[in-house]
Amino acid sequence: MQRHGRKGYAFYSIVIADVRAPRDGKFTEKIGTYNPNTNPATVDLKFDRALYWVEVGAEPTDTVRNILSREGVYMMKHLRGGVKKGAFDEAAAEAKFAAWKADRQKGLQALEAKLAAEKKAAYAAKQAEEKKANEEIAKKVAEKKAAAAAAQAEAEAEASADAAEGETTETPAEA
Repeated sequence: MQRHGRKGYAFYSIVIADVRAPRDGKFTEKIGTYNPNTNPATVDLKFDRALYWVEVGAEPTDTVRNILSREGVYMMKHLRGGVKKGAFDEAAAEAKFAAWKADRQKGLQALEAKLAAEKKAAYAAKQAEEKKANEEIAKKVAEKKAAAAAAQAEAEAEASADAAEGETTETPAEA
């Protein structure tokens, strides 16, 4: 794997290289790319070339072996070995590989659906929490306004009571 990209955002080219060559140095053939920054990780692989190199004895690194296994290169190598031994014919091998690939796709779709459902549930929970917080704030504001209105009404009542007392004291004095 040849590292590309910038610091903190690496992506890789999957290459066929001599074991003595430096990591980012001379290589024989580029067979794909791997981007671990996406969810799920994006792999673009030349399946036929990868299968050819695995069959002729190329030894991949651990990460590349996992990628090739996930993409089905090792499954196809296993099925082709069965064809060479006469366990089944080429059509049966292709059918088994197609069934494996369909099952894998179904599993990936289920995973994507699960992630989407979790994201939707988290969004709904966040919305409910935000609505609750907004209701509490509105309640506090209403209480403050009610207290302010009560204080103002009380002040007005005192002012009118003082005015009424002033009028009552002034009227007997004038009489």
